[in-house]
Amino acid sequence: MGNKRLVWWNGDLIHESEARISIYDSALMFGDTVFEMTRSFNKKHFKLREHLERLYASAKYLHIDMPFGIDQLEQAVHETTEANKEAFAEDDECRVMIDVTRGLLSIYEGIEGIKPGVNVIISIFPLRWTVRGMGKLFDMGINLVIPNQRQIPSYLLETKVKNRNRIHYLMANIEASRTGDWPLMLDPDGFVTEGAYNFVMVKGKCLLTPRHNVLQGISRDFVKELGQGSEWIETDIMPYDVYQADEAFITATPFCMLPVVSLNGIKIGDGKPGPLYSLLLRKWALQVNVNIPGQIQKWDIENENFNEGVSPYGFRRAHNG
Repeated sequence: MGNKRLVWWNGDLIHESEARISIYDSALMFGDTVFEMTRSFNKKHFKLREHLERLYASAKYLHIDMPFGIDQLEQAVHETTEANKEAFAEDDECRVMIDVTRGLLSIYEGIEGIKPGVNVIISIFPLRWTVRGMGKLFDMGINLVIPNQRQIPSYLLETKVKNRNRIHYLMANIEASRTGDWPLMLDPDGFVTEGAYNFVMVKGKCLLTPRHNVLQGISRDFVKELGQGSEWIETDIMPYDVYQADEAFITATPFCMLPVVSLNGIKIGDGKPGPLYSLLLRKWALQVNVNIPGQIQKWDIENENFNEGVSPYGFRRAHNG
């Protein structure tokens, strides 16, 4: 199936093996790319328009002139999905990746055979690639650790812009994964920020989440919607505050929500997935008509043969506190 996938490349559908940017592209020279990654539920794209709106906002901030309108790009995602439907198993979900590069740096634009200008690329691959091995974490939870790597604050690099300058996330992941844990970065002032996901903690009936130096997550916003009835507070959070929380979780597009049962090995609450987390995850599942943990757990049982290597979620084990 993998050899059949097609990629939308500046308006054309081409085989994914042919989808390559030049070594002189600004993306390679500077990490000069904005991107979005979405997923489907029952093959229906989730919050696609919101992801596209954030993509266009990111491109505007970086002064990248999008060559396609947002409606056109939304249609292109559906076109690419339809073109790839035979390449997915019946129980697969789609993982959509949209990358936008500025294109060739001007000093290289005269190279024969290399087209200058912005590149817009849409690729679709199985969601299970991203969430492999995560099924058990919905029940046992994860341990977050505070790595040496700090979050880059917004006054140095705007965190609302989803871009490919993400080496700090990767370094935090590498450090945490050595012990099988997940990173929770602090900013230079010592406040909790995020990993390659947003962080939310529960205190009483309040949902608290960092207010500075974090991505304005689509999933985080959806959790806020699901949590109506609980007060949503964006505030400064210190590690001490996390230790005193009743419960905590992280949220991101691929896995939706995962419970955090400890920080640096110290239990949060009773060291188990909390009741508000469980309620919110059930509400999310009802909204999309998918048993979210069950789906990922089923993929784990199928024991597909994945390659080992660097991954944004490459963690070996989790702790129960």
